[in-house]
Order: sequence, then C-alpha cells, then structure tokens
Amino acid sequence: MLAGLLLSAAATPMAGRALAQADPLPSWNEGKSKKSILDFVSAVTHEGAPDFVPPSERIATFDNDGTLWCEQPMYVQLAFALARVKALARKHPEWRHKQPFQAVLENDLASLAKAGEKGLVELVMATHAGMTTAEFEKIASDWIASARHPKFNRPYTDLVYQPMLELLAYLRANGFKTFIVSGGGIEFMRPWSERIYDIPPEQVIGSSIKTAFKVGKDGPVLIRLPAIDLIDDGPGKPVGINSHIGRRPIAAFGNSDGDFQMLQWATAAPRRRLGLIVHHTDSEREYAYDRKSPFGKLDKALDAAASNGWIVVSMKEDWKHVFNFQ
Repeated sequence: MLAGLLLSAAATPMAGRALAQADPLPSWNEGKSKKSILDFVSAVTHEGAPDFVPPSERIATFDNDGTLWCEQPMYVQLAFALARVKALARKHPEWRHKQPFQAVLENDLASLAKAGEKGLVELVMATHAGMTTAEFEKIASDWIASARHPKFNRPYTDLVYQPMLELLAYLRANGFKTFIVSGGGIEFMRPWSERIYDIPPEQVIGSSIKTAFKVGKDGPVLIRLPAIDLIDDGPGKPVGINSHIGRRPIAAFGNSDGDFQMLQWATAAPRRRLGLIVHHTDSEREYAYDRKSPFGKLDKALDAAASNGWIVVSMKEDWKHVFNFQ
C-alpha cells in the first residue's frame, strides 16, 4: 500500500529528502486544492517559521463515510445493519409487522427513510447489542470481508479514495497524527481501520453504545448494551475529539453537514489551520450529490466554506483517480 511505502520512506533522512522531491499527492491534479494542502503542510512543519507547529500538536481529524470511502447508495454500516436484521429475522417473527424492521425485510427503503434517526437507532440497538465486544467484532469483520458494493461489485474496503490515502500518508510523513472521527460505529471501524488506512484502533473515534464489564464462565468480557453512549456526528464530533484526543486539531477533513462543527472547531482557533471538504461531483467514477442527498448531505457546510476559508475539493476536477482500481 502506498501509505506503508511512504511511511517506510520517511524513516531515514535520505529517504525523507527523496520524499520531499517526489510528488507526495500523485493522484491529485495540479491546482488550488493541492497547492493549499502542500502550502499548509510546509508552513506548519518548517521549524523557525511563524506558522510552525510542534509535532505533538499536529493533529488531523478525518471523517470516514464520504471522506475516506464511499457512502452511497447508503452508509456502509447501515447496509451492515440491514443485513443483520435479515439474518436475525427468524428469531424475531414480530419484526414482520413492526417498523422499521418490516421496511427492511420488505426492502422498502422509502418507509425506512421515513423512520428517520429514531428508526435507525432502533435498528442498531436490535442488531449491534446483546453480545460481547469480541463477538461483535467477529460478526462485523466477517461481513466486511464478504459484502459487496451494489454498484461496483467490490468489497467495501476497496472503495477507499486513493487521493485521501495519499493525503493521510503525506501528513504522517510530516509528523502529523491522523484520527478518524466518524458518525459510524467505533467498534464497526476499528477491526479494519489499520489495515485499510494505517490508522490504529486507538485513533478511531465514532458513535458508540454503552458497554458493561462482566465475568462469565470464560472469564471477563465487555457486553454491548442497548443504550447510546455517544452520537459522534454534528456537534458530537468536537465532543468526541476533546474526550478521546484532548487536543484541538489543526486540520480537519469532511464531506457533509455532519462535519460542520468539527471543521468549525478545528479552524476557529488561533494560528494557521486547514479545513477541507470533499465535494462529490463525479457521477461517472463515483457519485454526484450534495444538498438533497439523504446520505452525506452537504448544504450548510458548503455555504459556509468560503467565509471560513475551507478548501472545497471537487472530486471530478481535483482527483486524477478516485479508487486505485480505476
């Protein structure tokens, strides 16, 4: 993986000089977006410069869905939850006449959408709780290894954005610590985040349900309870960042209104900061959507980008490649 090669290259001074000479973002077209990223990194890593930031403070936070991988035609974890409902339906005959489960079993996405956040939370509680953390990790890992995206017919983990993988590696090669800050479930992402993004599980922040310690016949375990602990979306993202990291990011990357407050929190502080929005404008290589999308809606944040100095990256115009298989 390119990320691993860049990290290995950065390990020695000679390799570091070679890395500086090469293009660290080869899948990005030349233009304002790429230049803004390169200028920011140069400014905050040049010791003695007015915008220099010590390595310990170089924190960069990335949304996951729609920022690092594909979130259409629905969030990946929602697809997982729907699959779990169907797998568990035999044990719950009452679901055939109870919403939102009935909508899932009848593939009625319109009714499912009407259920809103309350309905989605109910699905998650029914399919993600009542088991140990180890049991959930295995179920989620098995599903992510076998499930296929309906448009591309590839594993969901193939649908990570090559330009963003390069950006993650470039930041880490320049002393940044990179975190995922996602509305998705923290324990859904952690089993594969290191393999796909080179981001270890302790640097993943996400929505979570409560857990409880219990000693059973096989020893101590953590049980997942049917109760929300944190919704790591919208205003919950700065809360999650403060709780898990304890430092304010100097760079934040998102793609939707769910990232609005994270971008605000990261870029409103003194000193040089970077906020970036991935705008989905490529219906051929991926999807084109923004203000009216039920998933990854980008409206308020798009309007606020200019006044806040956030970079708006056009997937169609700024990226040479979207996925590494294209």
